[in-house]
Amino acid sequence: MARVRKTITLDEKIEKAQDAVEKAKVRYDAAVKELRVLLEKKDAQRKQELLKAVENSPRSFDEIMAFLKAEE
Repeated sequence: MARVRKTITLDEKIEKAQDAVEKAKVRYDAAVKELRVLLEKKDAQRKQELLKAVENSPRSFDEIMAFLKAEE
């Protein structure tokens, strides 16, 4: 007995491609959201580290600000 092949119409192919794109967009959006959260956490850690360094520095606030604003 011969095997019957179902021919996939162009509309069905388009629908499959749209579904694939939608699924990829959902995964992409989730990955972007996770990346933003991680970058925000890293930024907060760096700010905290900088604040601790300033607090533990023997330099005054004005000296630190002058250093940061100094042009090379």
